[in-house]
Amino acid sequence: MKNGFFQLVHKEDGTYVRLIPPVDGGEALSLDELREYLDTRIITYDSGELRNAFLELDSEKLVRLSEEATFPRKESYSLTVSADKMSAVARFYAPSSGAKKMTQEEMMAEISARNIKYGICHENIEAFFKDRAYCQDVVIARGKPMEAGVPAKIEYLFPTERKAKPAHREDGSVDFHKLNTVCPCKEGQVLARLTPAVQGKPGCNILGTELAPPTVKDEKLKFGKNIDLSEDRLTIISKINGHVTFINGEVFVSDLLELKNVDASTGDVEHNGSIIVYGNVCSGYSLKADGDIEIKGIVEGARVEAGGNISIARGMNGMSKGVLLAKGHVVSKFLENAEVSALGYVSAEAILHSQVRAGTEIEVTGKKGFITGGKVMASNKVTVKTLGSAMGASTVVEVGIHPELKKRKMNLLKTMQETRKCIADIEPVMIAAIQKKQKSLSVTDEQMKHVRKLAIIRLQKKKELEDIYRELEDLEDILEESEDPSVDVTQEVFPGTKICILDVSMVVKRNLKFCRFIRSEGEVKMTALY
Repeated sequence: MKNGFFQLVHKEDGTYVRLIPPVDGGEALSLDELREYLDTRIITYDSGELRNAFLELDSEKLVRLSEEATFPRKESYSLTVSADKMSAVARFYAPSSGAKKMTQEEMMAEISARNIKYGICHENIEAFFKDRAYCQDVVIARGKPMEAGVPAKIEYLFPTERKAKPAHREDGSVDFHKLNTVCPCKEGQVLARLTPAVQGKPGCNILGTELAPPTVKDEKLKFGKNIDLSEDRLTIISKINGHVTFINGEVFVSDLLELKNVDASTGDVEHNGSIIVYGNVCSGYSLKADGDIEIKGIVEGARVEAGGNISIARGMNGMSKGVLLAKGHVVSKFLENAEVSALGYVSAEAILHSQVRAGTEIEVTGKKGFITGGKVMASNKVTVKTLGSAMGASTVVEVGIHPELKKRKMNLLKTMQETRKCIADIEPVMIAAIQKKQKSLSVTDEQMKHVRKLAIIRLQKKKELEDIYRELEDLEDILEESEDPSVDVTQEVFPGTKICILDVSMVVKRNLKFCRFIRSEGEVKMTALY
């Protein structure tokens, strides 16, 4: 198969062009390509006559271009290099009658002169010079594309986003008994699988420039006790029947402690797993767990602290001394005269005269859905049906990143630099001592004792660095979620309520309904919610 092509013919009475049709299904000769060839070589021709010659070009034709005699044109080519420098395509043109042909050596010299160094297709070039085919693309160089890598992927085989928001009934009330906060697991159960990262492979363009693939993120399985790691380090498996939680990127399995009540019969309770209390937590007692805490009854003036989530089916009357602290979320039917702090969100049907702080948002919905008295603070958003009180109870709502979080981030970054420097100072001393020992050079017992001490410090600092990275990731998540903070009131807000957004505040002067409070142009502004 050969494309149609053309050839200049020189005669005494002028310059001609021979038009040769394609063979065996090749592409037809292009009139535009011929015109471009003639124009770039300043050869005059009659455009109309040339166009007519292309009509019904089913056999070879000789067409007179001009009466002017032109000098012979040697075999030539045009070269197209792709914009990404990944390929070069040559298109050869026949020599005019009596003119010289190019040699393969001349072509290779021209390729070198054009700075093409990599991926030269010698077989294509040799094939052309063995059996010339004109007006036909010949790939003379092809770069090697880089191969993109594949980032590592961790597949968790249990629910990691256990948002314990209560279900809403058809009548608008909230079912605080169906929270599904506990995720049980069995001995031998696979909890997570890791697919390791595959780093990409570099490529090279035809000019010899290496194309480095972007580095892909690798991952590792993070887990606590009661978990086995497979030999290939790609799977984690529960060692016990228990309760699985996902906190700050780590998987934990713990025994589940079940209690009837927390009262005089139990005293203060502290457990390294998760806890379910089927009854109440009485005033004056404390309940602490590394995992989640679920309470089916009511909490009085007690202290409840969880490394995960806290859920209270019947609510909390803190009697001005009750405290809830959660590194996850807090969900309670109501919160009254209590102090509550959660790194996640807080969800309740009513909040009365309480101090409530949430790392992300506070949602007070359901049949009642009111916040009255006290102070509630969230980094991102507060959503409530009714805000404030017709009786004038002092109610304050704050949204936006708390200055303490920003200060904590700055302190962590400073500590991270100091810890890295400490590790960097220790490692050369340890390496020098090890190299001395390997070379059988004299190392005193005192020196080795010092090196062992440095090794312990290094391990401690590495652990501190991991903890800092983890906390910084948590802070970044909170910072990202706190963009455009707002207070949404789906029904009514009463006069006297104070709204604080970031660094500005306002006191509501009159009853407002269905409104959203945002920070705009340096002040708190009210907009329509719907």
